Amino acid sequence: MLEAKRRATIFFILAFILAAATGYMVLQKVEDLNSDLGAMTKVYIAKGNIDPRTLIKKNQVTVMEIPNKFVVKDSHITSFEELENRVSVLPLANGDMITQSMIKPASTLQNENNRLVSLSSTEKIRFDQIIESLDRVDIVVSTDNNGKRSTSVFMKDVLVRFAVGTEDSMAGISVEVTAEEAPELIHMQNYADHIRILKANVGINAVPTDETEAKTETPEKPETKVEEKPAKEKPAAKTPTESAPATETPKEGTPATGSGQ
Repeated sequence: MLEAKRRATIFFILAFILAAATGYMVLQKVEDLNSDLGAMTKVYIAKGNIDPRTLIKKNQVTVMEIPNKFVVKDSHITSFEELENRVSVLPLANGDMITQSMIKPASTLQNENNRLVSLSSTEKIRFDQIIESLDRVDIVVSTDNNGKRSTSVFMKDVLVRFAVGTEDSMAGISVEVTAEEAPELIHMQNYADHIRILKANVGINAVPTDETEAKTETPEKPETKVEEKPAKEKPAAKTPTESAPATETPKEGTPATGSGQ
């Protein structure tokens, strides 16, 4: 009995030593992993369902912590300022992590009935100048209908919401048009022979390009039309015969009245 108890005690002591060593090794490994992962950073996730194309509100999101090692600065949302005036491009469920690729700026259309139509630079569509956001353009269309060629201004003074391009070339623009004009513009984009995008006047804040010098034109004063009044006709001079009363010749058979009667 004593020998058995002695053996059992030795086994318990060895087990305790092994357990303590294992625990120490695990704890050391966890500390090493934590040191490798670094501190924790708060990122934003969805708090409940968020519908697409709706403005994200503060009460619709919450934060969770992830190690710095897994944080991608250009992808994860670490501040609510990055979500202000933004909408989600896809539906979000509760707990979904929000990234930059899931959101975009809220629409800046002037009217809810307006639409954005993209015009990309192709062999058919050409840009004569570098165009920037908030510029205005004229859209000139050339068509060939059974040999009848025509070129005309299809749309004038159209607002550019977004523009992509460099000083060397333009990649494309997005213009804001009404919902009724959008199908017409898309039809021309698909079936017109050639489309030219001309940069319209942007006002006094326009910055002159290297190709075009800024010209300050003095506004022409409106011409004041003076109506010519017809000259008053002078009364014709009366001749002595006209001024004197005509003496009536007495008719035959009628006795003339005289002073001698």
